[in-house]
Amino acid sequence: MYKAVNKETAEDKLDDLELKWGEQYPIVIKSWRDNWERLTAYFAYTEGIRRIIYTTNTVEGYHRQLRKVTKNKGVFPNDTALEKLVYLAYRNIRKKWTMPISNWGTTAQQLAIKFGQKFKLL
Repeated sequence: MYKAVNKETAEDKLDDLELKWGEQYPIVIKSWRDNWERLTAYFAYTEGIRRIIYTTNTVEGYHRQLRKVTKNKGVFPNDTALEKLVYLAYRNIRKKWTMPISNWGTTAQQLAIKFGQKFKLL
Protein backbone atom coordinates (compact mmCIF):
# COMPACT_ATOMS: atom_id res chain seq x y z
CA MET A 1 0.00 0.00 0.00
CA TYR A 2 2.83 2.41 0.79
CA LYS A 3 4.13 2.22 -2.75
CA ALA A 4 0.74 2.84 -4.34
CA VAL A 5 0.58 5.70 -6.81
CA ASN A 6 -2.33 7.36 -5.03
CA LYS A 7 -4.77 6.92 -2.16
CA GLU A 8 -7.39 5.21 -4.32
CA THR A 9 -4.91 2.55 -5.44
CA ALA A 10 -3.87 2.07 -1.81
CA GLU A 11 -7.54 1.52 -0.89
CA ASP A 12 -7.77 -1.15 -3.58
CA LYS A 13 -4.64 -2.81 -2.13
CA LEU A 14 -6.21 -2.71 1.34
CA ASP A 15 -9.32 -4.41 -0.06
CA ASP A 16 -7.10 -7.10 -1.61
CA LEU A 17 -5.30 -7.52 1.70
CA GLU A 18 -8.60 -7.93 3.50
CA LEU A 19 -9.79 -10.56 1.03
CA LYS A 20 -6.60 -12.55 1.50
CA TRP A 21 -5.96 -12.12 5.24
CA GLY A 22 -9.13 -10.58 6.71
CA GLU A 23 -10.45 -13.77 8.30
CA GLN A 24 -7.09 -14.62 9.83
CA TYR A 25 -6.25 -11.08 11.02
CA PRO A 26 -9.54 -9.18 11.46
CA ILE A 27 -8.20 -6.89 14.20
CA VAL A 28 -5.32 -5.74 12.00
CA ILE A 29 -7.63 -4.96 9.08
CA LYS A 30 -10.05 -3.15 11.41
CA SER A 31 -7.17 -1.07 12.77
CA TRP A 32 -6.13 -0.07 9.24
CA ARG A 33 -9.70 0.83 8.33
CA ASP A 34 -10.28 2.79 11.55
CA ASN A 35 -7.07 4.79 11.08
CA TRP A 36 -7.11 5.04 7.28
CA GLU A 37 -7.12 8.83 7.06
CA ARG A 38 -4.10 9.16 9.33
CA LEU A 39 -2.25 6.26 7.70
CA THR A 40 -2.70 7.71 4.22
CA ALA A 41 -1.96 11.35 5.02
CA TYR A 42 1.38 11.02 3.22
CA PHE A 43 -0.42 10.82 -0.14
CA ALA A 44 -0.65 14.63 0.08
CA TYR A 45 3.07 14.66 -0.80
CA THR A 46 4.94 13.89 -3.98
CA GLU A 47 6.40 10.44 -4.58
CA GLY A 48 9.91 11.55 -3.62
CA ILE A 49 8.78 12.93 -0.27
CA ARG A 50 6.58 9.87 0.38
CA ARG A 51 9.55 7.58 -0.20
CA ILE A 52 11.47 9.40 2.53
CA ILE A 53 8.49 9.23 4.90
CA TYR A 54 7.90 5.50 4.61
CA THR A 55 11.44 4.24 4.14
CA THR A 56 13.56 6.39 6.41
CA ASN A 57 13.35 5.46 10.03
CA THR A 58 16.87 5.82 11.31
CA VAL A 59 16.20 4.57 14.82
CA GLU A 60 14.36 1.47 13.64
CA GLY A 61 17.04 0.71 11.08
CA TYR A 62 19.75 1.17 13.68
CA HIS A 63 18.02 -1.21 16.09
CA ARG A 64 17.50 -3.79 13.34
CA GLN A 65 21.21 -3.72 12.54
CA LEU A 66 22.15 -4.03 16.22
CA ARG A 67 19.83 -7.02 16.60
CA LYS A 68 21.48 -8.62 13.59
CA VAL A 69 24.84 -8.40 15.35
CA THR A 70 23.67 -9.45 18.83
CA LYS A 71 21.06 -12.14 18.07
CA ASN A 72 23.63 -14.84 17.27
CA LYS A 73 25.40 -14.34 20.58
CA GLY A 74 23.70 -16.50 23.19
CA VAL A 75 25.19 -15.00 26.33
CA PHE A 76 27.66 -12.22 26.98
CA PRO A 77 30.26 -12.89 29.68
CA ASN A 78 29.70 -9.41 31.11
CA ASP A 79 28.18 -6.02 30.32
CA THR A 80 31.47 -4.71 28.96
CA ALA A 81 31.51 -7.40 26.26
CA LEU A 82 28.06 -6.31 25.11
CA GLU A 83 29.04 -2.62 25.20
CA LYS A 84 32.09 -3.31 23.05
CA LEU A 85 30.09 -5.28 20.50
CA VAL A 86 27.42 -2.57 20.29
CA TYR A 87 30.09 0.12 19.95
CA LEU A 88 31.85 -1.73 17.12
CA ALA A 89 28.51 -2.32 15.38
CA TYR A 90 27.69 1.38 15.77
CA ARG A 91 30.99 2.33 14.10
CA ASN A 92 30.10 0.19 11.09
CA ILE A 93 26.49 1.37 10.95
CA ARG A 94 27.55 5.02 11.19
CA LYS A 95 29.52 4.72 7.94
CA LYS A 96 26.26 4.12 6.07
CA TRP A 97 24.71 7.33 7.41
CA THR A 98 26.91 9.47 5.17
CA MET A 99 25.29 8.14 2.03
CA PRO A 100 23.03 10.73 0.39
CA ILE A 101 19.32 10.16 0.01
CA SER A 102 18.40 9.10 -3.50
CA ASN A 103 17.21 12.04 -5.63
CA TRP A 104 17.71 14.41 -2.70
CA GLY A 105 18.08 17.50 -4.90
CA THR A 106 14.64 17.08 -6.45
CA THR A 107 13.04 16.04 -3.17
CA ALA A 108 14.59 18.98 -1.31
CA GLN A 109 13.15 21.37 -3.88
CA GLN A 110 9.71 19.76 -3.47
CA LEU A 111 9.97 20.15 0.31
CA ALA A 112 11.00 23.79 -0.09
CA ILE A 113 7.98 24.46 -2.30
CA LYS A 114 5.59 22.60 0.02
CA PHE A 115 6.85 24.10 3.29
CA GLY A 116 8.27 27.42 2.21
CA GLN A 117 10.30 29.15 4.94
CA LYS A 118 10.05 26.14 7.26
CA PHE A 119 12.40 24.21 4.97
CA LYS A 120 15.66 25.86 3.97
CA LEU A 121 17.95 24.59 1.26
CA LEU A 122 21.57 24.82 2.36
